[in-house]
Amino acid sequence: MKKAELVFTAILPPLDFIMLFLAGIAAYFLRTNPIVSRYRPVLFHLNLPLGRYLALIVAISIFMLFVFMLVGLYRIRLQRILLDDFFKIVIGVSAGIIGLVFYSFVRLELFDSRFLIIIGWVIAITFVSFGRFAVHRWQRYLMRKHNFGLRRVLVIGKDGVSRKIVNYIKNQPILGYQLVTNLVKPDLNKIRSRVRKSGVEEIILADSDWPKEKILELINFCDDHHLTFKFVPNLFQTLTVNTSVETLGDVPIIELKRTALDGWGRIIKRTVDLIGALIGLIVLSPFFALAAVVIKWDSRGQVLVRLKRVSQGKEFWLYKFRSMIDEAEKFKTGLQEKNERNDGPLFKMKNDPRVTKVGRFLRKYRLDEFPQLLNVLRGEMSLIGPRPHQPDEIARYQKHHKKVLAIKSGMTGFAQISGSSDLLFEEEIKLDTYYIENWSLAMDLKIFLRTWLVLFKDRSAC
Repeated sequence: MKKAELVFTAILPPLDFIMLFLAGIAAYFLRTNPIVSRYRPVLFHLNLPLGRYLALIVAISIFMLFVFMLVGLYRIRLQRILLDDFFKIVIGVSAGIIGLVFYSFVRLELFDSRFLIIIGWVIAITFVSFGRFAVHRWQRYLMRKHNFGLRRVLVIGKDGVSRKIVNYIKNQPILGYQLVTNLVKPDLNKIRSRVRKSGVEEIILADSDWPKEKILELINFCDDHHLTFKFVPNLFQTLTVNTSVETLGDVPIIELKRTALDGWGRIIKRTVDLIGALIGLIVLSPFFALAAVVIKWDSRGQVLVRLKRVSQGKEFWLYKFRSMIDEAEKFKTGLQEKNERNDGPLFKMKNDPRVTKVGRFLRKYRLDEFPQLLNVLRGEMSLIGPRPHQPDEIARYQKHHKKVLAIKSGMTGFAQISGSSDLLFEEEIKLDTYYIENWSLAMDLKIFLRTWLVLFKDRSAC
């Protein structure tokens, strides 16, 4: 799922709230307008002054957002049908008005302005629909003029279904796809070449007659290169598949998902990351200043070090407080024979001679990892996720190890709270894979809380 789909969906709830609130204000001032009040005197302001009215509008607007969510207005999809959205908006706003009437009934208050309720209902539907229409037009403009949010796709197949998919993509960019090419009988080398030269993001296998061996080979290729793999199912697969079936035009296609983290889960997780990183950096800023002074006093070198790591298959620079002597990486080769983790590609050595005195204290309490909040803020990492590993280590990964690259790496994670550096590499991979396949907000919360216990009890990083 591309970021554009998440962005255009994420802006809808605040936009709807603003439109609902403005509709409430517009209804109020329309009702109190001298022209209207000349024919229908204003009586409700005695029991419902403006301040209380605004608070009520906020509450009703929030309630309507929940109804909007229940009727499917916040489902993540690139193609939105405005007429379908309009009917759902009518349902949501009507439920909000019913809620207002019910509130008045429970409070044993007689609401004196039926006109205000009716005109508020009409204006709310109009304003929210207009906001949705504006976003829809803006989205279509960006897609048509700048290809913003279009998924670069390679279609495999030569039958009628394949041609239908290709025609849909070419003639209807609003579907969210940009055709890179249609390969009739490709081998993996030809696919690899196209992916490398054209920046393919998704592969759709439209030919259902492909041999199983080639399909498995293609799926493995997509996993290794972090490409989305979709296929056109036969009737049996459509009825039995556990994942959701989407449509491209009128053709059903199924996406093989690597993780449960998708859709609104990704939006919420990224929001939590941003808020958590900002709060953490502000609260810890005095400690950062103190750590900088102590590290410079203890040994020569920079306060922060940049270490090359990999997250979701992409290299980035990870920030940490320097806990080793300057240019410590140069001495790693000479220490390989003392590596205490012979079960996998990772390097681990207790009493590492490269660690400084201050560095040993920082590592003991995991304090050297706090600058990774900068990576979280930049979107390179998450607060919670698999451990970020070095490129040279990942180069020696076996295929099943690469599953941990499906989502962003984290400052802490399931493996870190379950044994940390004392875990065997295969056990760490199993724990991180379980997290990726079964992600939930509740699981993130449990890991976050248990991390604080680990900070005070586990000393395996010393």
